[in-house]
Amino acid sequence: MKVLFIGGTGLISEAVSKLAIARGIELYLFNRGKRDDFVPEGAKTIIGDIRDSKAAAAALEGHRFDVVVDWIAFTPEHVSVDIELFRGRTKQYIFISSASAYQKPPQHYIITEEATPLENKYWQYSRDKIACEQLLTEEQAATGFPVTIVRPSFTYGDTMIPAALNSWPHPWSLVARIRAGLPVIVHGDGSSLWTMTHNTDFAKGFVGLLGREEAIGQAYHITSDEVLTWNQIYEAIGDAAGAVPKLVHISSEFLISHDPELEGGLLGDKSVTSVFDNSKIKSLVPEFEATVSFAEGMKRTVAWFEAHPERCTEDKEWNEQMDSIIAAHASGYKK
Repeated sequence: MKVLFIGGTGLISEAVSKLAIARGIELYLFNRGKRDDFVPEGAKTIIGDIRDSKAAAAALEGHRFDVVVDWIAFTPEHVSVDIELFRGRTKQYIFISSASAYQKPPQHYIITEEATPLENKYWQYSRDKIACEQLLTEEQAATGFPVTIVRPSFTYGDTMIPAALNSWPHPWSLVARIRAGLPVIVHGDGSSLWTMTHNTDFAKGFVGLLGREEAIGQAYHITSDEVLTWNQIYEAIGDAAGAVPKLVHISSEFLISHDPELEGGLLGDKSVTSVFDNSKIKSLVPEFEATVSFAEGMKRTVAWFEAHPERCTEDKEWNEQMDSIIAAHASGYKK
């Protein structure tokens, strides 16, 4: 197959790119060439900016693909550009949506593609993904545009310390805080259920969808079947770091009162129990099985960071924010 990834060097897509090449797929990455360190050997790069539709069309002139995957489409405007660029030029277009698009909180704690509605009043990011899905579904009904929708949940890899509260640009901050014996915030009482998926596991399910005619017009989530409480998640991070974390439980509402930007990621996602039924992806890709436990995945991640000391940076501002919220909570103060 000749496959195009728009992006292809991100946390999830990097693992998928490596597996696709290992499976013999002719892979092209279309991006701005800013993350060459994450381009896997064997991939062909087309330099361009998908946000510049005219320049993108020129860069892709003469190419036809069996599959096109857009890893960086977030709004209906982004998807509209893709429809115009790839109508009649691909046999399958895969849109990367998000499991946060599912109803929050769900009517039933086990989430399925068909039974769980798409609805998220807390997070604009998720509402934009829903709008993208709706646009693509309408386009397929009207013109036969060959869309497949994939909804990842919290997917991590070597370069991420996954948690509900951590510094995005400096993820090592959480491990450093645990090792220093500083308190770590867990939203709520830490007992809600959550699913963490290693990017290499996600890749197995995703690559199995490439070029599959049966997947046209369908939506799939691809996650681990391991279900953990948030307390267990933070404890596993601490175990990988070699220290017992000092957990401080603070309600999501209190956290949001101190940082309103947390509302989407908490009430619109991580504070809500999320357990996924993966029967649908397994029925089409029977070889898909998530085999990396979170405990093992975190050990790999911590080892990767320690092998790259330049990435073991701490976020001073984030640390100060955590200290401030913990102090306010301890004093009973709420903004």
